[in-house]
Amino acid sequence: MSSIILLGIKHCGKTTQGKLLSKHFSCPFFDTDDEVTKLTGKSPRELYIQLGKEAFLDAEKNACAQLTEAVGDSAAVIATGGGICNNALALDSLHRIGTFVFLNADEKTACDRIVREIKYDGVGIMKNLPAYIANKNPKNVQDVREIFHEFYVERQKLYKKLCDVEVKLEHTSSKTENMQKILACLEMSSLS
Repeated sequence: MSSIILLGIKHCGKTTQGKLLSKHFSCPFFDTDDEVTKLTGKSPRELYIQLGKEAFLDAEKNACAQLTEAVGDSAAVIATGGGICNNALALDSLHRIGTFVFLNADEKTACDRIVREIKYDGVGIMKNLPAYIANKNPKNVQDVREIFHEFYVERQKLYKKLCDVEVKLEHTSSKTENMQKILACLEMSSLS
């Protein structure tokens, strides 16, 4: 088995499914966002806000290169950050060791998860939003949903172009049922 690299929008279930798959295959699980944090001492969000997009992309590329080196010819399951679809060098590193699996979650489910994480400061300003939403200065939850919609449509196109395997996840399915769906899609892709 080669490595399985999970792609998809923030909150589509990459980490949850990645941990289940690594247990199923008895192989290590890695999250590229965790690897960025280990490398830089800052979370991807902190890095992006404090040092800018280019610094984050460079750190993500370096973290993926180190991860690729560490995994080598052995198998692993790797969950990627939602924005990796815009980091060609990071993707090139990871694709050398495995199969890109796009976890295609429905828009409402992914956006609901973002909305649930919103925090408000003392004057009612929204905090804890992904940078691509926060940068647009949403005034309310409806603004967040509209910004997310545009973003979701664009990202869907990118993930579909990049992936080797696409798996449509159902929010009504259990985590285990969705994992079984991923396994079935991987099996079918290996037969073709």
